[in-house]
Amino acid sequence: MHIKDEAVERHVLAVTVDNEAGILAKITGLFTARGYNIDSLTVADISEDHAVSRITIVTNGPPRVIDQIEAQLDRLVPVHGVVDLTEAGPHVQRELALVKVAGKGENRIEAMRLADVYRARVVDASTESFVFEITGAPDKIETFVALMREVGLVEVGRTGVVAISRGPDAA
Repeated sequence: MHIKDEAVERHVLAVTVDNEAGILAKITGLFTARGYNIDSLTVADISEDHAVSRITIVTNGPPRVIDQIEAQLDRLVPVHGVVDLTEAGPHVQRELALVKVAGKGENRIEAMRLADVYRARVVDASTESFVFEITGAPDKIETFVALMREVGLVEVGRTGVVAISRGPDAA
């Protein structure tokens, strides 16, 4: 079976690493060199002494490719651990987006109505535009952005996915 014939799955990987210069380049280089795509990437310091960071990577691929990615990430020297949250069990995913919408009259009213339905909040406003802040699962963000296209979407900024396993134990 060729890679093109295999079912492609979306996976969320949590990678803990030493918080040092160049680690992100090593990780993205691993993906680039092998032709893997990164759909979303977020990085943040997670330790009190600033020594460890967590990288959340959303990628797509057949199961054997995801297994390869995990194994190759795990072999990098500054990597402490790799957890495929998708395979590990229930987890929570969230993303934040800032969505700028311009409009007057009915479009402005509709943008505010939709924002209320999606629990987006206004973080900036003028007589000609709004900037909404929305958080939630990636599909909620996608739907909100698609609806705003119809009423005057100007610009979107997204953080990328942050995810964590459910329950009392660390991933």
